[in-house]
Amino acid sequence: MFKYIIAIEPLGLLYGSAGRFLSPENLVGRSGRSFPPSAATVSGIFAAQYGNSHVQSLQVAGPFWGRSEEVAGPKQTFYVPTPMNRLVKDGHIVNTLYWHSHTQLDTNGSWQQQSGGEVIGKYDNDRTWIPISAWKQPTIVEKDPWEFVPHLHPRLDHSQRRVAISNTKDDDRAQGSLFLENGVQVEPDTCLVYLSNIKLPDGWYRFGGEGHMVSISSHPLSDEHTKLLNQPAGDTFALLVPAVWGSNRFSQRWPQAWNNNVETILTKRPNPFRYRLGGSRNQTKRLSRGRYAVPAGSIYVLKEPIEQSWYQWSNDWFPKEGPHLNRWGCGLALPIDVRARVNLQDAIAS
Repeated sequence: MFKYIIAIEPLGLLYGSAGRFLSPENLVGRSGRSFPPSAATVSGIFAAQYGNSHVQSLQVAGPFWGRSEEVAGPKQTFYVPTPMNRLVKDGHIVNTLYWHSHTQLDTNGSWQQQSGGEVIGKYDNDRTWIPISAWKQPTIVEKDPWEFVPHLHPRLDHSQRRVAISNTKDDDRAQGSLFLENGVQVEPDTCLVYLSNIKLPDGWYRFGGEGHMVSISSHPLSDEHTKLLNQPAGDTFALLVPAVWGSNRFSQRWPQAWNNNVETILTKRPNPFRYRLGGSRNQTKRLSRGRYAVPAGSIYVLKEPIEQSWYQWSNDWFPKEGPHLNRWGCGLALPIDVRARVNLQDAIAS
């Protein structure tokens, strides 16, 4: 199981771009945004530090974040994505959705308020986080402690003050090396947080692309957090990180082994998930097959409970591309109480 908190403090801007970059002829658009870096990025640091053969048992999970003093302090406070049944407005959780199953009014069940009735109005749940210490009864949420700072990122010619130009292999048209990078400015005294079962030596590392530097420190996971993460998932649980289920060719909403056990799922649009497979310095780096991940905060309601903690779940539930994807925390979940305590007809009668 996880034994360490890996705290990553930026030394300047971090890298937050994804997808296609701009060409010199087209500076109108903007490269895609992707932040914070996935656990696969942190896994690469472990592999570079220890060698790939020594990290076959590695498990990393994240991303999370925290304030540096709190993460290193005795309580080890850090923040995880808000479960999707917690409805947020003006920085506070103002409503909660519960699963009402198989009532006389709705034989299929539905997500509604505890007292019944649909929730009306707009809520601001995007990019919100709750302290893991308040997992069972959160009241206040935090927004992302970072902002994107787009800036032109050229590679200059060595002999003159101009953007370096090169010809492609397929034709003779010259191409420049100017693109618009999404740099990320993290608030002072704030760090990214990941969980790991292996300690990473404290020091400075390159992290996330374009040579950006960070300071990394490892802290033993507290007994309180270890106990929380060791809980069996039960029959209702929420994802702390994105989850990729299915085969090596198809992404699914849940593992095939759960097909007859899933009662419902509360989720939203899936996230693109991709990482770069390894290879020595002299080998061509291969980009993995594009996948889709069920986003963090999604909630599963099962007919029969899962009696094992996440780290005891079968490898067969996860796709295998190189390692099984649970190496990067895929599907890490904690139990959450979402079943309605009263039936809708009882609430109406009262």
